Amino acid sequence: MSMLNKHAWNIIDSARLALPTACSSALWLLKLMVPISLAVTLMQYTGMLEWMAERLNPMFEHIGLPGASAVIFISGAMAGTYAGIAAMVSIHLTIRHATILAIMIGLCHALPMECAVNRKTGSSFWRMAVIRVFMAFLCAYCLNMLLPAMDGDYIYVGGGETASLQSVIVAWGYSQLIMGVLVFLIIYALMVLQRIIERYSWLVPLSRFLSPLMKVFGLPSEASYMWLVGNVLGISYGSAVMVDLETRGLVSKDDADEVNYHLIMNHSLLEDTIVFCLAGISALWLVASRVVCAMLVVWSRKVIKRIVWKHLKK
Repeated sequence: MSMLNKHAWNIIDSARLALPTACSSALWLLKLMVPISLAVTLMQYTGMLEWMAERLNPMFEHIGLPGASAVIFISGAMAGTYAGIAAMVSIHLTIRHATILAIMIGLCHALPMECAVNRKTGSSFWRMAVIRVFMAFLCAYCLNMLLPAMDGDYIYVGGGETASLQSVIVAWGYSQLIMGVLVFLIIYALMVLQRIIERYSWLVPLSRFLSPLMKVFGLPSEASYMWLVGNVLGISYGSAVMVDLETRGLVSKDDADEVNYHLIMNHSLLEDTIVFCLAGISALWLVASRVVCAMLVVWSRKVIKRIVWKHLKK
């Protein structure tokens, strides 16, 4: 067999082996995403998100944000980054306000879905949610003291007219069909890539290359591939890879749990940064804030675990 044919066969065989796992991973991910997406869509339509935001207004005023920004945070936390941006451009804000809110959404978006995915890989749903909300407000408090005035007006496009429930459901259904196809294709491509990396024994060199960075972040060197996927594509797709690696015994549950504590603060960094930059937010503040928060969570957890362990040994 020629070298070219051998490589082609390796790719074909990797694609064959990845298909069943990709189908099952995409199915459980969609089982989480679709109901939550529908619930949030209905909450937006019925005004429940606005009702929740009104109760949070005082909290936002204490971190230097207008009370109406509670709607933005709730939208992003419940539905995701794009919902948060859609809310941001529908309310009058300064660039300073928008920067703080963008970082809060980056740290704390799509909570119901992503925390459910974290639970699938062995982490506590509520612990992940509480940490993300707490860190979002702590970061906003610090940024309110650090950021310069930045009083220029942020993008404002105003609000559109309320659509009928039927049109909302039709639009939601269409978006879910597209999302379902994309979810499967992305997960399948990741699973094929993962098996190609394993077949050519690239995982060890990749782990070695990223090992210094993992040490800085307080993560095991074996977590480099999961960290890379999580930062490029996000928690949902990264967790699909984690579940597959755990199932085949290539990564321990403890390692996956460690990575989760980093990724809840600092995931989908490539996409989120590009999207927010296109929406007029500084990449420097976005990236620096999320990386610092991720390191703070991971290293604080390590220190607390050591203190508790020493106490128990006495």
